[in-house]
This record gives sequence, structure tokens and C-alpha cells, in this order.
Amino acid sequence: MELENNKITFKDLAQLFWIFFKLGLFTIGGGMAMIPLIQDMMVEKYHWFTDEEVIDAIAVCQALPGVIAINMATFIGNKKQRWAGALVSTIGVILPSFIIISAIVILLNHVPDNRYIEGMFTGIKACAAGLIAVAAWKIATKTVKDVFTASIAIIVFAGITFLNINAVFGVLFGAACGLGAMAYHNRGKGGGDR
Repeated sequence: MELENNKITFKDLAQLFWIFFKLGLFTIGGGMAMIPLIQDMMVEKYHWFTDEEVIDAIAVCQALPGVIAINMATFIGNKKQRWAGALVSTIGVILPSFIIISAIVILLNHVPDNRYIEGMFTGIKACAAGLIAVAAWKIATKTVKDVFTASIAIIVFAGITFLNINAVFGVLFGAACGLGAMAYHNRGKGGGDR
């Protein structure tokens, strides 16, 4: 997936733009709903990443400020075609939303309250919840592999859901647990990076 021959090509930039434009256009429900589609395209269709690399990218992008869809587009674009790839991927994923939201605002200003439109949005929101659940399931089945990782997932889920803890603290907790487990595992082995 790394930059081939150290060349940034128009063809690759156009491909990145088109991929993320389609993702931005056809993904309903925001960035989290986009994750299964990104995972499928990057791993299965284009073979740019392994499943593990996509999960790592998701973790990094989720931990950063901003919208995960934009963070993922920027991250993947940068890996594929450096700063130019980051720029076109980011524009590609943002542009459909910008166009659609602009059109909806114009349309809704000319259409009074309409129960059919409200019904349509109710269905779209339910669909978005299902897409997010698919993303969560796919990530969980690839990352929660033992009691330790299951405990972290459950604690973070419960803390955010029931105690209204900020997600940043959940990420920091997971990182601290992982570091602690690695330090415990490596004690007596001379330490060092493993």
C-alpha cells in the first residue's frame, strides 16, 4: 500500500478521490457507518491494508479529534499518495455531504413540515444504527480475543454508556491497560521493545 516508485500519480489521486467520494455519497449514518465499507474496500477490493492494519487505523483515527470519516480518508490518502492523497481523499469524502446538505437545506426551506419526509428520516436513522452495529461487530470479532481485551471493551462501553465518561478517557484507559499488560508480560525478560 506504500507509495510505489516514490511517485504521486494523477491516476492514483483520481482513484482515491473517486473511492472516497463514493463512500461519502453512499454512506448514511456518518463515519462509524462508513467503517465496514472502508474495511471492505481497503482490505478485500484493493488489498491496500490487512484487517489488522485497518483496525489499527480505525483506533488511531477514532482517538484523534474530528470526524472519523475525514480522519480515515486523510490517513489512507496519506499512506497511499502522501499529502496530495490526503488532500484529495479528504475532499472526496467531504464533497458529497456538502452538496447533499446544501440541497436539503434549500429543499426543506421550500417544503413545510411533511410527515412523509419525517418518516423517511426515521427510517434512515434506524438504518444508520444498523450500519454502526455492523461496524462494531466486525471490529469486536477481530480485536476482542481473550478475557483481557473483552474486559477492556466492556469497561469502556459501560463507562461511556452508563457513566457518561468521555470517549477520550476510554481510549486512554485502553492504552494504559495495554501498556501495563505489555510491561507485566515483559518483566524479567530484559524489557526493551518487543
